[in-house]
Amino acid sequence: MKIERIVFATGNAGKIREIQAILADLGLEVASMKEAGVSADIEEDGCTYEENALIKSRAVAACLKKAGRLEGTVVMADDSGLEIDYLNKEPGVFSARYMGEDTSYRIKNANLVGRLEGVEEARRTARFVCAIAAVLPDGRELTSRGVIEGRIGYEEKGSNGFGYDPIFYVPEFGRTTAELTEEEKNRVSHRGSALRQMKQQLQNVMA
Repeated sequence: MKIERIVFATGNAGKIREIQAILADLGLEVASMKEAGVSADIEEDGCTYEENALIKSRAVAACLKKAGRLEGTVVMADDSGLEIDYLNKEPGVFSARYMGEDTSYRIKNANLVGRLEGVEEARRTARFVCAIAAVLPDGRELTSRGVIEGRIGYEEKGSNGFGYDPIFYVPEFGRTTAELTEEEKNRVSHRGSALRQMKQQLQNVMA
């Protein structure tokens, strides 16, 4: 099966940079859905990260197939979320829609930190989870999952990340994921872990 490019179902420029860096040694073009000419309003109504990632990747693959541009293309999508143990693993699969999709992450982060006011360090445990789904040119589907454990900080710190990164503290580094360099983040992040697992699966398919 010939694979020439990966179209990733996202419009997030920061996310695309991470993906391109980690998948660079596959030797494939990595494009966003916008760069591939796909514009679709996809309702993510799955109950798990994997279900949502599959919903997105299938929808974009269907658009490319309809346009006659699916040949040689792997369509990938991810769904990720922040799970805070003290808040019964909220916001979880609703992380992107938490407090409304149009609400800024500065407001979302402030709300979560506020809900943990007075909660001691040991009970501020949390994790980022990322699932990635891929639809291959022959219709086969692959999934992978990555996790990074950490704690919720007391305020936003750092400007290298996006979303909930500024409040997610990684004990290994003593910094938030928004304070890590791109290289550090790619090495330990939930998305980096899931992408490396997916890369291995793709290499097995292409071998």
